[in-house]
Amino acid sequence: MHGKLESIAIGTLIRDGERVGIIYREIKSGTWTEQPLFNWRTNYEIYYDDGSICVMAGDTLSRLIGINRIEVLGEKK
Repeated sequence: MHGKLESIAIGTLIRDGERVGIIYREIKSGTWTEQPLFNWRTNYEIYYDDGSICVMAGDTLSRLIGINRIEVLGEKK
């Protein structure tokens, strides 16, 4: 996967080092309506096979996939 990650499907399996994880939830980006100067980005909630949970920013996930630190399992290369 090259370039900026637009969106990753819920249920996608990833390999993050020695751990396998599943993208469990997408937390959409938006704007705090009372203070429109505050914006937040899309994050992904990842459940790993060791029982740990991670919330990762979409741009970070995209960058780590782009440099092959995280592998999307089942994706054709």
